[in-house]
Amino acid sequence: MDASLVTILAILAVTVTQTSETLFPGAFSCCTKISDEIPKGILRRVERFEIQKADGLCHLEAVILYIEGRKFCVSPQIRRVKKWMKKNKHKTSRKKTHGGRQRRTKIIKKKEKKQ
Repeated sequence: MDASLVTILAILAVTVTQTSETLFPGAFSCCTKISDEIPKGILRRVERFEIQKADGLCHLEAVILYIEGRKFCVSPQIRRVKKWMKKNKHKTSRKKTHGGRQRRTKIIKKKEKKQ
């Protein structure tokens, strides 16, 4: 293979990776390892959580817990985590939820008085 072709392909690969990370910042932060145990104290301090599905870029099902700016990846099969997620649905990251219905507010028009 020609050396200039290899150089061009390498530059193209780096550019595509950097561009896609800029356009999709969360897409490349998949959990690669998960914990099968979690202490109760950790769950009390969780600020929000996301559910990582095993499709697309991420090849591992996980629950991502955010505590003080750090993320912890745990198994979604842990009974304690399942129970905690049901109780704390409001802490789900908004950008990761799909298919949820939005509440519409009813607009009430005031009748104008005729004089």
